[in-house]
Amino acid sequence: MGMPLELNTMIVTKGKEKRHEENWFSLQKDGYRLYPLDIPIEVKKTIEGELTGYGVIKKVEWSDSSTLLTYQLLSLKTTN
Repeated sequence: MGMPLELNTMIVTKGKEKRHEENWFSLQKDGYRLYPLDIPIEVKKTIEGELTGYGVIKKVEWSDSSTLLTYQLLSLKTTN
C-alpha cells in the first residue's frame, strides 16, 4: 500500500498559521505534503489569493496523516 503524497510549491495558510517568534511560524496541514526547504517561496492565505509575502521552510514533520511546517517569513507584502 502506498503513501499518498502531495507536492506543494507555495505555503497556503488559510489563516491557520501560528506565530512563535517575531517572524517564525508553524502550520499544520492535513495529509502528507512535500515542500522545498531553505529557498524562498510564496506565502498566501488562499491558493488564488494575493501574495502575503515570501517565506523559507526550515522544517517539515510528517505524522498521523498530517504535515507540520516550520517557516520563517522573510518579507511581508500586505498586512491583511
